[in-house]
Amino acid sequence: MASNAPPASPLFLRETEIRRGIELLFFAHAELMRSGDALLEEYGLGRAHHRALYFIARKPGLAIGDLMALLGVTKQSLGRVLGELEERDWIERERGQRDRRQILVRLTKSGEKLEAELFAAFRAKMIASYGEAGPAAVTGFWTVLEKLLTDDMRDRAAELARHER
Repeated sequence: MASNAPPASPLFLRETEIRRGIELLFFAHAELMRSGDALLEEYGLGRAHHRALYFIARKPGLAIGDLMALLGVTKQSLGRVLGELEERDWIERERGQRDRRQILVRLTKSGEKLEAELFAAFRAKMIASYGEAGPAAVTGFWTVLEKLLTDDMRDRAAELARHER
């Protein structure tokens, strides 16, 4: 199915094009997040739980301070989310080997299974969209998203990508 999106204007820095990009970003984010909502509801979880599970899966043994920075949340709100995940045996905490004050988190086997189910819902939507857009569009999409990030967040995203390879 071909995209019915009009091509970007050569004057792509005009307000009209900027607003279109922002609107599409809002709508696409909401639609993508809805992909996992039914499963989250089935488990009695919210999107904050999903985001925590996602990043813990991406980097097992992640320090809680690093997770706070990735999620952009306070220690108090992350503590609530992690407490609920730990109580339900989806994550476990351990002390750091080098710094015993550091608390590291990782998924349990049941947490890995849950995160894989959630990822599958997102993956299907992303595969369909990427497949239709093609590699050049995907690269352009990544470039735009990376340019929206602060240098610190761009470095964190790059670190996650390196971790995968």
